[in-house]
Amino acid sequence: MSKSIMIQGTGSGVGKSIIVAALCRIFKQDGYTVAPFKSQNMALNSGVTMDGMEMGRAQITQAEAAGIEPLVDMNPILLKPTCDTGAQVIVCGKPIGNMQAVEYHNYKPQLIEIIKQCFLRLQDQYEIIVIEGAGSPAEINLKDNDIVNMHMARVADAPVILVVDIDKGGAFAWIVGTLELLTEDERTRIKGIIINKFRGDKTLLESGLKYIEERYGVPTLGIIPYFHDIYIEEEDSLGLGKWAMEGKPHDIEIVVIQLPHISNFTDFDLLARETDVYLRYAKPGEHLGNPDMIILPGTKSTIADMNYLHTTGCSREILSIINNQRSTVLLGICGGFQMLGTNILDPDHIESAIAATNGLGLLDITTTFSPEKLTVQIKAQVCHELLELGLFVTGYEIHMGNTTDGNGITPLFNIIYPENRYDGAVREDGLVMGTYIHGLFDNHGFRRTFINYLRKRKGLSCPTITKEISRETEYDRLAKMIRENVDMERIYRIADIRKST
Repeated sequence: MSKSIMIQGTGSGVGKSIIVAALCRIFKQDGYTVAPFKSQNMALNSGVTMDGMEMGRAQITQAEAAGIEPLVDMNPILLKPTCDTGAQVIVCGKPIGNMQAVEYHNYKPQLIEIIKQCFLRLQDQYEIIVIEGAGSPAEINLKDNDIVNMHMARVADAPVILVVDIDKGGAFAWIVGTLELLTEDERTRIKGIIINKFRGDKTLLESGLKYIEERYGVPTLGIIPYFHDIYIEEEDSLGLGKWAMEGKPHDIEIVVIQLPHISNFTDFDLLARETDVYLRYAKPGEHLGNPDMIILPGTKSTIADMNYLHTTGCSREILSIINNQRSTVLLGICGGFQMLGTNILDPDHIESAIAATNGLGLLDITTTFSPEKLTVQIKAQVCHELLELGLFVTGYEIHMGNTTDGNGITPLFNIIYPENRYDGAVREDGLVMGTYIHGLFDNHGFRRTFINYLRKRKGLSCPTITKEISRETEYDRLAKMIRENVDMERIYRIADIRKST
């Protein structure tokens, strides 16, 4: 019979996703088939499954750590915020519409059976399910319609491990507050605590840990150090720039515009880790300097973010850099690609209450939003001579806009799977280019080819760098670090899993 264990947190951003990924890797290493599960995820960072379904990238990462293909059953409900009070609701990989917060709160009970069926399908396929909660289980204003924390623990009959981020401060108050706000039945599900992101001497925690165990009967299972050198994708934009090292020696400087509704920012994780690249994020209105490349990333709210660039003066600075300095390359991805055009149109208000706005006017393209959302994994070849002609890339598309080309536009890619079509655009001088393809820089060959294109523009040599950055290695390093700092024997007992030999 399949076993389950659940990771909940004292709040958002405490490290639940990373610990789930680590446990998935450890159970895989120990010979089990294992899958992640998160009933509801709120994130602008999403990806696409092999069958064209959209799900949170955190669960895609966790599935990768488990050594399996991601399935939308691992993340049945995905919320993609469109504003401060509303979000696009994606159920089993497909959008069902936009809802305001109160509307969705009242709608959640209708999703319980869908979530349960997704979970049961995973139980039929895998020996262990590692479940992730969201935010905190102690949000008393949300508990009545909870579908992701203690309700899910009851559905799965799963023991719960509570994670706290001690680096944020107030860790023991956070733990006590959480436990006090849970019902007695809910508290009995908490079988242990993991202290995350600790810096210092662990002996200084002993009195606090003793207090928690004596008062609540909940032991501490591990104290995880604050690590800087294991590279796992972040779930949300709280982690933006985590790997950007100020003062890092570099030949190439890249600035990513940190749009208010930035999405799929993990597109740039591996680019930031290249030894000759310094990548930083700049919020609209911050001085961009004179970088070798500016990237306009994906966004869930293209029109709103485009208008924000206009309002803050960021669009004027970008235009000045591209048109006057003639040395910086501008790349737009997905929503960023749409922003490079002359017009962005939303006549049916699919994305925004605003029907139209002007883009940067750097490419003769026009984007019109439509109700149908394209979510697909792709294979493509570079078809522009600026880069390496015929170079293969893989990636994925997630967008609701259709873009039409005007004059002076040549495509950047020829998509060869799942259908033959062109993608993207390159301006004649090679300074401005865009694409709908996410995950481009995850391709080692393309990443180095693009960096070398920037190097050549600066008159620099192009060193032969053949060592690929391996996510598999990072998952193994994460698992090793967790094994060294967490009582895995006790976790096996808590989950009632007989450890394989």
